Amino acid sequence: MTKQFWINLPVKDVNVSKEFFSKLGFRFNSQFGNGPNSAAMQVGEKDVTVMLFDEATFKGFVENCGLADTAKGVEVLLSIDAESKEEVDQLAQKAIEAGGKSNHKPREMDGWMYGCLFTDPDGHSWNVLHMDMSKMPGR
Repeated sequence: MTKQFWINLPVKDVNVSKEFFSKLGFRFNSQFGNGPNSAAMQVGEKDVTVMLFDEATFKGFVENCGLADTAKGVEVLLSIDAESKEEVDQLAQKAIEAGGKSNHKPREMDGWMYGCLFTDPDGHSWNVLHMDMSKMPGR
């Protein structure tokens, strides 16, 4: 059975991406995927790995496929949880201050979720979400 899960993202500049995500509080694993063409970002308590590859390296993995144009559409929505509404607000602010973009202010959704969307410097979409499970419908 599968034991680990990696997400691979193309980035224009690995160092710019590392700086951006470091400012948001993400950690990087220096033991693998750490070089001029890649970085291994660790996400969450289970340390899901988000591999950041420069576009040339990433294209080598997908062979004849082109890269998604994040200026024209969303190729994937990467969601991360937050422990509180305040943490959502803080992460949204850090993302903007670090060079990300957002037209979506943190807000309440469906009476039990609070979240926001931002894009990183390469246009990848991130969703930060706090879920109050005690207010979840059907519970």
